[in-house]
Amino acid sequence: MMVSFFDQFASPTFLGIPLIAVAIALPWVLFPTPPSRWLNNRLITLQTWFISRFTNQLLLPLNVGGHKWALLFASLMVFLITINMLGLLPYTFTPTTQLSLNMGLAVPLWLATVIIGMRNQPTVALGHLLPEGTPVPLIPVLIIIETISLFIRPLALGVRLTANLTAGHLLIQLIATAVFVLMPMMPTVAILTAAVLLLLTLLEVAVAMIQAYVFVLLLSLYLQENV
Repeated sequence: MMVSFFDQFASPTFLGIPLIAVAIALPWVLFPTPPSRWLNNRLITLQTWFISRFTNQLLLPLNVGGHKWALLFASLMVFLITINMLGLLPYTFTPTTQLSLNMGLAVPLWLATVIIGMRNQPTVALGHLLPEGTPVPLIPVLIIIETISLFIRPLALGVRLTANLTAGHLLIQLIATAVFVLMPMMPTVAILTAAVLLLLTLLEVAVAMIQAYVFVLLLSLYLQENV
């Protein structure tokens, strides 16, 4: 029986129970917790340095009011990177290839930034819908366009993360299948294809980290407009 390339994106089940919850909760178990000692080991020190540098870089353009989101952004960044990286291992499931999960993360966080802007500075938040110096005949059209672009933001967040990870996993599976098919017939071509597969896997590791960073970075930019 032929197996579809898209079967790897189906949520696994055990005794009729979806295991996506286990796949989401597992990364938190793998994170090392800081000990009570004054001196930390190298892994804890590296983790602390990474989170500190990322948080400083992300919150640099934000004012003091936006610094309350530091813990949320750092946790979301580490969570997405871990899930994306674990999804590259064989016989694993990547929850972030599911559009429903990504939209479940994107919509509430985007809506929170909009609500904060409407509560703290409603005039400035509504002012983003109409650029300064707009000719009077174009005002209704621009308001409609800016409103549509505002509501498309969470959809773009979720679709971008889903599409990039899904495309990478499909490419890896296609090239890996080609390696197995070509190995008995053309070993030299199969070895060259395996080298391409190795390079693509390294690229996917970078994509997994970059897409997590872009997701959180865009949320911080949306927050910057509303605080």
